[in-house]
Amino acid sequence: MGALIAMLVVLGVVVPFGASKEQLSTRECENLGFTGLALCSDCNSLAEYVKDQELVSDCRKCCTEDSDDSISKVTYSGAILEVCMRKLVFYPEIVGFIEEEKDRFPSVKVQYIFNSPPKLILLDDADEHKETIRIDNWKREHILQFLQGKVKRASAI
Repeated sequence: MGALIAMLVVLGVVVPFGASKEQLSTRECENLGFTGLALCSDCNSLAEYVKDQELVSDCRKCCTEDSDDSISKVTYSGAILEVCMRKLVFYPEIVGFIEEEKDRFPSVKVQYIFNSPPKLILLDDADEHKETIRIDNWKREHILQFLQGKVKRASAI
């Protein structure tokens, strides 16, 4: 643990809550599904929508403090749910979302990419990739709550 703290100090990582706040490596965070979810205000937003304390705790172990809490109010114009069709059998929660809930989000597209882990690719107004969040272990309600808070409502045509 001491070596980890020394490495974080060398890398310039500042832990504002003192040594009691455990930080995880970038790789560990990616494995937990937090690629691109880097600001602690995003974890606060996640906590508003997702009532899974372990998930929120993992998020906080992977975040960086931000000075302006308004950043957490950032929304995206759309998203791509990317997953490997052959691996869907291992993700019944994502299958349930795609089959039963996806139509509630017209700005969310499903893309089947060979060997891709399940992830949300968040898009800006120009449909440019802004953030990627792995959702391997997310429950259907977590996906719903996150999209409701982070993706702008698009009117169905």
